[in-house]
Amino acid sequence: MKEQKKQPELRFKGFTDDWEERKLGDLANIVRGASPRPIQDPKWFDKDSDIGWLRISDVTEQEGRIRHLDQRISKLGQEKTRVLIEPHLLLSIAATVGKPLVNYVKTGVHDGFLIFLNPLFEREFMFQWLDMFRPNWKKYGQPGSQVNLNSELVRSQEIPIPILEEQEKIGSFFKQIDDTIALHQRKLDLLKEQKKGYLQKMFPKNGAKVPELRFAGFADDWEERKLGDVAPLRGGFAFKSSEFRNTGVPIVRISNILSSGEVGGAFAYYDEQDKDDKYILPDKSAVLAMSGATTGKVSILSQTSHDKVYQNQRVGYFQSVDCIDYDFISTIVRSELFMMQLESVLVSGAQPNVSSKEIDSFDFMIPKLVQEQQKIGSFFKQLDNTIALHQSKVGKLKVLKQAYLQKLFP
Repeated sequence: MKEQKKQPELRFKGFTDDWEERKLGDLANIVRGASPRPIQDPKWFDKDSDIGWLRISDVTEQEGRIRHLDQRISKLGQEKTRVLIEPHLLLSIAATVGKPLVNYVKTGVHDGFLIFLNPLFEREFMFQWLDMFRPNWKKYGQPGSQVNLNSELVRSQEIPIPILEEQEKIGSFFKQIDDTIALHQRKLDLLKEQKKGYLQKMFPKNGAKVPELRFAGFADDWEERKLGDVAPLRGGFAFKSSEFRNTGVPIVRISNILSSGEVGGAFAYYDEQDKDDKYILPDKSAVLAMSGATTGKVSILSQTSHDKVYQNQRVGYFQSVDCIDYDFISTIVRSELFMMQLESVLVSGAQPNVSSKEIDSFDFMIPKLVQEQQKIGSFFKQLDNTIALHQSKVGKLKVLKQAYLQKLFP
């Protein structure tokens, strides 16, 4: 059979040769890891060992680049597995099937991985190609079942591949993008941890009337208030789904309150109504999913391209009350304090749900002075904006990387 030759849409300067189709098994000695059995036996592990133990759970936690391992394998366990001393490329064939990873530490390798030994390719190039190719492994699974990859299937998989020098250019380019994504992700994770810490210190703990950390100039005790007294939850309206349109006024439905804390996704639209004040959600309003998979999730509405937005049924809106700062309210309804009370009233089952009456009954400590509320609200709003900025950078970099993957690989 004649070899297929391909070229990508975009190339680095100086490279013009066709790429050639090669089987992965011809480019490396692909072997499976090994696990001591029974795996629960403590004799296989030793916290003082300098050899780690690579598990499936480590892959997703470290985004495919293994730089530290919590579990360590004993000398006895090392005799029952494959131990890697140098960095290697691996491929997960269990749980997170088809996920490639680069291991940078000394480790024993679980039998849920394949190891690429003695490679004839540039490691970073192959890591990126395997990551891009990952959805294609689904063809080896039965509908509705988990994909079952084995070493022979992987060995027989063909890949278009250029000369080594071009592989190095491509691998280095994507490694720089990954490093930049990881940098912003670390900043994002740190900011989220900082916010969590500030929330714990800037709100009174159980039984306390003042927080541990306060802005200068404030000394009064806080007071306990019902959420319904300071930000009553207004329910939405049952717009007829049969009258949804592709244009008009967007409607915030439950599906638009995302787990990321944003209001987004695909909107339904409705014809603009006369005297529609009661339907409209104010810009920057805090909205709550009152049923469905994201029940209890609170997101902040940002009207960036619409004059007005309507509120659908089972979407709650925390209304503004005089003498209460709304940024402060937006902070407490997205805090662990809110989630703890939510868990006590959440009706679980096939369709989790909460009522506005239950939400309004939640108790919170509130500063008496609106000026202190404003200080706290403004502080967390700025922190949220910084978190959103880094989240946006991570998202844009990932989109950019996908675009380059499509152009730099055939």
